Amino acid sequence: MSLDSLDQSLKKEIDDLQAEGRAKRPERIITGYVPGDNGHGPRYLLDGGRKEFLRLNSNSYLSLSHHPALIAAAEEAGREFGAGPGAVRFIDGTYRHHRALEERIASFTGKPAAKIFNSAYTANCGLALTIGTGKTRWIGDQLNHNSIIRAMRIAGVPPENKGIYRHNDMDALELLLEQAGTDTQRVIVIFDGIFSMRGDHAPMERIQEIAAKHSPRFRDGIITVVDDSHGIGAYGATGRGTPEFCGTAADILVGTFGKAFGVNGGFIAASETVIEAVRQKADTYIYTNPLSVADCAAAHKAIDICDSPEGLALLQNLHERTRQFREGLAHLGKETIAGPHPIVPLLIRDTAATHALVGRLFDAGILAAGLTFPVVPQGEETIRFQINAAHRETDIGMVLDILSR
Repeated sequence: MSLDSLDQSLKKEIDDLQAEGRAKRPERIITGYVPGDNGHGPRYLLDGGRKEFLRLNSNSYLSLSHHPALIAAAEEAGREFGAGPGAVRFIDGTYRHHRALEERIASFTGKPAAKIFNSAYTANCGLALTIGTGKTRWIGDQLNHNSIIRAMRIAGVPPENKGIYRHNDMDALELLLEQAGTDTQRVIVIFDGIFSMRGDHAPMERIQEIAAKHSPRFRDGIITVVDDSHGIGAYGATGRGTPEFCGTAADILVGTFGKAFGVNGGFIAASETVIEAVRQKADTYIYTNPLSVADCAAAHKAIDICDSPEGLALLQNLHERTRQFREGLAHLGKETIAGPHPIVPLLIRDTAATHALVGRLFDAGILAAGLTFPVVPQGEETIRFQINAAHRETDIGMVLDILSR
């Protein structure tokens, strides 16, 4: 058999994506890492050159991925148990590092139990498969991450059991709850803690108040779920994320080790019963190998660092550099979305101008993400900057100087 016919069809689909402006650009390949010093943060080398780049497009908010303690923990675990687990969790693929990481992240988030996944994406999908039923109504923010949207589809949520409210519009959320039919047995209100394109956060205190008000109407109540992948480790006074910043917790927390903690993997933290149900029912947990022991050991060490004086110092520098950048944009008269999170969007509101400025930043040795239609609506074209704890005052000053020109 030949792939010629399939290739032709797929080539047309790719060409259509190009014509619509939705195709991904070729992937840049990082070939080198240059540690920072007291004067500036780390730089990166790209394939084909020796030019050094400052990254302002990284989710590694606490800059822990190169931390010697994480690397040492990963190496020690790998030497002891090997590079891969060799089986799924149910067939003797569970190592002590998996269990230790689950206990550590449960403790860090203040939940009774946790279950780890290969990513927050698969965690969201597994959660939806676990807690959804034919009489469950799902309600979510219109700007929820793709993983939440995809999770609903994988779980087979029909249109009549799904409601989407305008971004952070609590009146719209309440109206959707009031419209839930009498045959609804449980309601899932699911939302991002930090919205990755904007850097703003969900008003968790209001969501919890509204959920508590309407919960008695349903047999299993209203369950709130927050995906705080961009918040955990990077937000709040001690890095506990959006729940800490807002002063209230959701019933179920989904998160990642792949952003602030600088490693790999995702997790669900909830009651012991919910976590056991996840273990029994979540296909994305049951039918795939788990994280390597090296990933688990490194993630455990990252949480320990985050939960220490060193981690608080990293978090403090992250907050200060974020504040420096946001205040610098305001001084330059640039339009952004207010908030203290290290995701800082610069609103350009024009596709061509966005591409041009991203290109000028690249020429100046700065990597930043341009978001244009159809990734964002027309008129909301944005350059998304992400501040990391390894950035120094001089790094942020350099970027602001370039933007001023």
